[in-house]
Amino acid sequence: MKLNLRQIEVFRAIMLSGSISGASKLLFVSQPAVSRLIAYTEQRLGLMLFERIKGRLYPTPEARRLFVEVTALYQNVQRVNEVADNLAENREGQLRLSCSPSLGQSLLPRAIARFRQLHPEIRIVLQTLIPAVMEQSLLTQQVELGVAYMPVNHPSLVTRALYENRIVAVLPAGHPLAGRRQVTAAELAREPLIGYSADIPFGMLVHKLFGAEDAQPEPRIEVQQAHVACALVQAGAGVALVDEITVAGPIWSDVVTVPIADTVNAPVNVFHLQLQPLSRLAQAFIDVLVTLDQPVSP
Repeated sequence: MKLNLRQIEVFRAIMLSGSISGASKLLFVSQPAVSRLIAYTEQRLGLMLFERIKGRLYPTPEARRLFVEVTALYQNVQRVNEVADNLAENREGQLRLSCSPSLGQSLLPRAIARFRQLHPEIRIVLQTLIPAVMEQSLLTQQVELGVAYMPVNHPSLVTRALYENRIVAVLPAGHPLAGRRQVTAAELAREPLIGYSADIPFGMLVHKLFGAEDAQPEPRIEVQQAHVACALVQAGAGVALVDEITVAGPIWSDVVTVPIADTVNAPVNVFHLQLQPLSRLAQAFIDVLVTLDQPVSP
């Protein structure tokens, strides 16, 4: 015969209290009910669990051995309840994130720092990925959330817009245009421009900003990522067009940003699987992203 949970509960209560009356008080049942159930359990097991001597119960060696396993079982149940409570309160777990490389040096560090203040026990895994790889990581559930520029066009993924994120001019300190309240795309086209590959999302946005094909400048330097463009401007290699979130990081404090007339936005979005419910941690991280204060260019 296999013990059921009620029989285990009654056996444990007797072992803890040392008597039928004590067990009945622990379990809030009558003494006869406890006596009947433990007698039935002994009969079905073919084991004597307690010796009755002068109205008292004394556990047999078999009962003591069984109690070791019952104690371990209850400890495991308690641990399950603790884990459930921790998960409900976002005190335990792991959150796997992905982002574009530029956002990995600007937005995500601030968001993760804020999230850690709220949920210090949570382990976070962050991968910086190009859009195509990020899409596959989301679809194969290697990560739960992706944060990047531009929407991801896949029927199995949900795109949620976070920030408009304007494109601004980034200039070396002391540049003739650095004191301007605003510059135009045509003015920037005459500068030694640090540009982007036309086949990446950010490069497409910059292409759109300059307008007609015959107005497209020839970059002196071509890069793949906005934070690399910032580093080149900082080194004095030219000027660049960068989104305001990327350039707001403290490491770029010695460059100057100037708004661009009729600029375009490089919207930042968060992505996740459409048919997979978000974990509580993922939703909590999105809440942090939504409420995070974003820098605004002058």
